[in-house]
Amino acid sequence: RVVVAEVVGVSPDPFSHEVIINKGARDGVQAGQAILDANGLMGQVLYTAAFTSRVLLISDSSHAVPVEVLRNGLRAILLGNGDIDQLELVHVPDTADIREGDVLVSSGLGGRFPKGYPVAEVSDITKDPGAPFVTIHATPMARLSRSKLVLVVFSEAGAAGPEELYDQQEENVPSAGEAVTDGEAN
Repeated sequence: RVVVAEVVGVSPDPFSHEVIINKGARDGVQAGQAILDANGLMGQVLYTAAFTSRVLLISDSSHAVPVEVLRNGLRAILLGNGDIDQLELVHVPDTADIREGDVLVSSGLGGRFPKGYPVAEVSDITKDPGAPFVTIHATPMARLSRSKLVLVVFSEAGAAGPEELYDQQEENVPSAGEAVTDGEAN
């Protein structure tokens, strides 16, 4: 399930890559939901108000996305670096099978982003002699600074995520004081 939203604002802070959309808590939007445009993954909801939400873009220097190479399933972490047109694939060994032009899709690991959405395309690979990892740059598929309409992605109905399952387990476990009181009453 998705909801169409419009980008109605952009953060004026040059070091923060955030946009504001016109859907909020009254529309069921919650922090952590994935945001897509017509071309790929844009980011995730940071905060919601009644009528708007603040979205952190994948290019922000504090953002990371677990991805996999569509061609061979190689998994890695794609980091924002503060450049709206470039991302970095980190901790990839120099022996990994990755090529310029490879498409990176969301892997679904961590449960934050749905699996299989296009995220970026590998644009540059630099191998430094003696370095254990290669330097890989990728271009975002989403039009981060140009999209006007976006999709807010909702998880499948009835499927509890890791946080909900943990909360349910805590609700079913009595505290130490309750256990002793119940035992004495019987």
